[in-house]
Amino acid sequence: MSTHHTKHAFEPKIIAFVCTWCTYAGADLAGTSRMQYPSNVRVLKFPCTGRIDPVFILKAFQQGADGVLVSGCHPGDCHYIAGNFHARRRFAVFRKLLEFVGVDLDRLQFSWVSAAEGGKWVEVVTGLTEKVRAMGPMTEFKELAMEEQWSGAIDTPELKEAYNAI
Repeated sequence: MSTHHTKHAFEPKIIAFVCTWCTYAGADLAGTSRMQYPSNVRVLKFPCTGRIDPVFILKAFQQGADGVLVSGCHPGDCHYIAGNFHARRRFAVFRKLLEFVGVDLDRLQFSWVSAAEGGKWVEVVTGLTEKVRAMGPMTEFKELAMEEQWSGAIDTPELKEAYNAI
């Protein structure tokens, strides 16, 4: 049974930041095994989830993502020994910032998917797509980004002076 071609009133844009060694290989396995999953996900590969700067997640939402997935190797299985542990600690702190700027944390998901887990990749992507579809488009953050356009103007002499004094 394929929900792949079903059209809904709202199709969320989901960005997935994945590690090359595990999750990307798992997603690739899902593809080569002809497993069906929603085509809402744009996959961006990194050598390791430890290399994913939390700011990328913020940028993804600013660029119009409705949901973000970060997925890498299982703990203890990292190609770079402890990269995924560093990632996990960093994102734990970052979640508070996201909440503060108005991102509903249900739009962000972290998961571990190994190279052998094509089926799990399908489950994770399908689950997140359905959850975000039900939540509707992400509007809060775009409004916030619009309101904050003024903060980009740091070229006044007064502001330069103030920043240099910090």
